[in-house]
Amino acid sequence: MRLKELRKSKRITQQRLAIELNLNQNSISRYESGEREADYQTLIALSDYFQVSIDYLLERTDNPTFHR
Repeated sequence: MRLKELRKSKRITQQRLAIELNLNQNSISRYESGEREADYQTLIALSDYFQVSIDYLLERTDNPTFHR
């Protein structure tokens, strides 16, 4: 998942992202490290927050606005 890359490009901390999305900082850390997979609601929230497609977030495409 491109979460870490997107988060760093916005220059925000894991804690800040967790607060913004009403998530736990430990969950953000685990998503970034691959220890845990985000559920559908979280994927949608992350996609909306970073204004990218879920496919881009999940590294299925290199086009951030890709839609099928």
